[in-house]
Amino acid sequence: MFVLDMSFYSHAYSDTTDELATLGWYHYDLSRHAAEALLLSNGTDGSYLLRNSNEGPGCFALSVRAKDSVKHFHVTRKDGGYAFGFNEFATLQDFVHHFANQPLLGSDTGTLIVLKSPYPWRVEEPSIYESVRVHTAIQTGRTEDDLVANAPSLGTKEGYLVKQGAIVKNWKQRWFTLNRYELKYFKDKMCEDPIKTLDLTACSAVQFDYSQDRVNCFCLVFPERTFYLCAKTGVEADEWIKILRWKLSQMRKGR
Repeated sequence: MFVLDMSFYSHAYSDTTDELATLGWYHYDLSRHAAEALLLSNGTDGSYLLRNSNEGPGCFALSVRAKDSVKHFHVTRKDGGYAFGFNEFATLQDFVHHFANQPLLGSDTGTLIVLKSPYPWRVEEPSIYESVRVHTAIQTGRTEDDLVANAPSLGTKEGYLVKQGAIVKNWKQRWFTLNRYELKYFKDKMCEDPIKTLDLTACSAVQFDYSQDRVNCFCLVFPERTFYLCAKTGVEADEWIKILRWKLSQMRKGR
């Protein structure tokens, strides 16, 4: 007689999460922001985790740490199976077996990511707390209305773009990384020190550009200069424009 061990399912919310609760790297309702902060601060290149997506039941997101960014991929569940990338898996066991073989992913940026190691939901932590020796207040007369929670979105992205030179108007491929409100570009992916760091708080506009006689071109407008960049595909250019415009909109909201 088969007896179901219900201890596996103590954190489950549905039939889907009942099964996923046995997966040590399933992080339930962890947000995109929290996943990026977690993987960037404590993960390594190739670390990944599975979490719920806000797109509805049966939709999940695989968040993967790249060199200087976190990428997110769709995972869907239907009829007991899982779809990820170009593959479909009949069972959770088949899905996990695929990850055990360190799959290689490529996106529109042309860069490749090896899924090396899952980031666990439970991590050993010390039970140590600081003792309070001083406890006072800097302000008086304030209420809960004065408490404003604020944290900048990480909103990371990275990839190769072709950039026009400032003086000599030739085009060279550079490695770009976006984190918070800084857009950095490097000679190549392996370089540690950037050639330049662009402060997006000074950027006034991001838009497609058709003046350079190049396809998939867009520009960033700064007071001292307009930077012209070209992506490999139209989809990639659109992704860069969307996330850069979103950054500018967040700054205008004061976030």
